[in-house]
Amino acid sequence: MTSTIGNRELEISVKQFGAVLTSVKSVKTGYEFLWQGDPKIWSGQSPILFPVIGRMLDDKYLLDGKQYGMIRHGLARHYDFNLRSKTDNELVFEQTENEETLKSYPYKYKLLVSFKIEGNALTVTHTVKNENETQMYFSIGAHPAFNCDIGDEIIFEKNETLISERIDENSILTDEKDLILSDSNTLKLGENSFDKDAMIFSGLNSKSVILSNLKRNKKIRFCFGDAPFFAIWAKPNAPYVCLEPWYGINDSREKKPDLSKKRGIQELTPGESFSFLWKAEFYEN
Repeated sequence: MTSTIGNRELEISVKQFGAVLTSVKSVKTGYEFLWQGDPKIWSGQSPILFPVIGRMLDDKYLLDGKQYGMIRHGLARHYDFNLRSKTDNELVFEQTENEETLKSYPYKYKLLVSFKIEGNALTVTHTVKNENETQMYFSIGAHPAFNCDIGDEIIFEKNETLISERIDENSILTDEKDLILSDSNTLKLGENSFDKDAMIFSGLNSKSVILSNLKRNKKIRFCFGDAPFFAIWAKPNAPYVCLEPWYGINDSREKKPDLSKKRGIQELTPGESFSFLWKAEFYEN
C-alpha cells in the first residue's frame, strides 16, 4: 500500500513496505526529484537503515556472548510499517519487532518515521524507542536517492577538507582513505566519482549541502544536521546520487567482542527514545 499527501508545491508518496519514500514531485511542473528505482541500475529509492549501517563482518555479531546473523543495512527495510496517522501534510509510520526480527536482533523496539511537508520542504524524522528492560544498541541511517546528472555539483555549507573512508567489494571498511576536497566546498559528480563505491565522511563542519542540477536548473538543499557520518553514493555513472546521514558505520575487519563496542553504535536505556531527522528543500528556477 502506498500513501500520498501534497500541498501547492510538493506531492510525496511513501509505501508501507519498509516505509520507503517513493516520490517527491513538483506540483507546478510534475518534475520528479526522487530516483525511481530502475532495477537495471539500482532498484532502491530511499531505504531506512536499522538496526545496523552497512555490513557486519561475516554478516554476524556478538551480543552478551551469543552470536547473531545480520543482513546488510539491517532489518527495517524488509518488513512492513503500519500507517499510524495521516493528515494533509504528514504521514507517520510505525514498525515494531516481530518473531523474525527477534532471531537476528533480540530487542523489542518501536521505530517511528514521520514524513512532513511544509511549502517546498520535506522533513523526515526517525524515532527509535527502547521497549526492553535492558540497554539497547543500534545504528540508524537514511539513504534517499535524488535524480541528477553527471557534472552536477554537491556544494557543502562550509569549506571542507574531506577525507573519505572506503569500503571493499564486501562492504567492509578498509584502511584506504582518499582526499576528496581540500579547503573547498564544491564536489563535482563525474563519471568516475563512485568507482571506489561510497564516500564516507565524518567530522564535517557543514550541516547541509546543496545538490545543484545544472542541466535541469533544479536544486535540493539537504540538511543532515549533527549526523556523525555522512555518506555519498551512487552506482558508477548512474543518474542519481544518495545523500546519507548515518548514526553508525560499516564494520571493519577488526573483530569486536560485543555489539556494544561497535564503532558509532548508539545506546538507549529502557524506555528512552532517540530521534534524528533530515530535511530537503526543493527548488526550481
